[in-house]
Amino acid sequence: FFLYFNGYNLSYESVIPAFLFATLNYMIILFCNLTLILTIVLNKSLHQPMHLFLVSLPINDLIGSSAFFSQLIKEILTNSQMILFSSCVAQAFFIHLYAAGSVFILAAMAYDRYVAICHPLHYNTVMTNAHIMKIITAVWSSCLVFIGGLFILLLRLRFCRSEITHPYCENPSLLALVCEDTTINNIYGLLISALSQVIANATVFYTYLQILLTCFRTKRADTKAKALQTCGTHLFVFLLMECLGLFAIISYRIKNISPHLRRFIGVSTLIFPPTLNPIIYGLKTKEIREKVMITF
Repeated sequence: FFLYFNGYNLSYESVIPAFLFATLNYMIILFCNLTLILTIVLNKSLHQPMHLFLVSLPINDLIGSSAFFSQLIKEILTNSQMILFSSCVAQAFFIHLYAAGSVFILAAMAYDRYVAICHPLHYNTVMTNAHIMKIITAVWSSCLVFIGGLFILLLRLRFCRSEITHPYCENPSLLALVCEDTTINNIYGLLISALSQVIANATVFYTYLQILLTCFRTKRADTKAKALQTCGTHLFVFLLMECLGLFAIISYRIKNISPHLRRFIGVSTLIFPPTLNPIIYGLKTKEIREKVMITF
């Protein structure tokens, strides 16, 4: 059956600008993230621990942005606010997978920086390719299990409404269409959100605290400046994702919040990080920047 978006309500004059803006934004995300992936994959000199972690980030960004923009561009072009239920569930699954993946991948990258800066002599021994693949596998497996369980619980319920108030499909907006008791779903959703936040934030807090202590102890000014610059950009991306994600989660528990603000924050989590991540990590990393320039 079909679901209906309480959509963007675009006027006839604003359809073309909206289409151009959405398409251009998506093309920038595709170009930047694919360039980063191909640069790392095709250059053997970049097959290092940090860069292998970095491949997972643009892949994850492409999953989230593609799930969002494909439906958005179709909706603008066709002026249709209908979506198949199965397509809506698929979009919601990949958007939640992207959200969980972003947090866990950035936490894994924080651990890599911790070992590199705090234990540089043991880095090559600890961060072997086998160990890195285990971490990456654990990250993606955890995301698939957490989000898979969320949607298994969702699909067992009976839907009796069809209007989605959010600009894209996600678990809370789909739960609002259910006519049965959703207590188990709400508890599970809050549980996996809390668990993922505790794991990611504890990892980032501990690793960056140790990195800061190590930086202040070192006597080499260039090493301190490089470490702080690298970790500063990483921390900025992590805090951006955390703030946007937490606000999106909390906004559903606050009844008086503006629906326009909720929509803006929800869309921002799928636009800003996928656009900024490859630019920040690609341009800030000297080795990658040089390889990109040589390629072009």
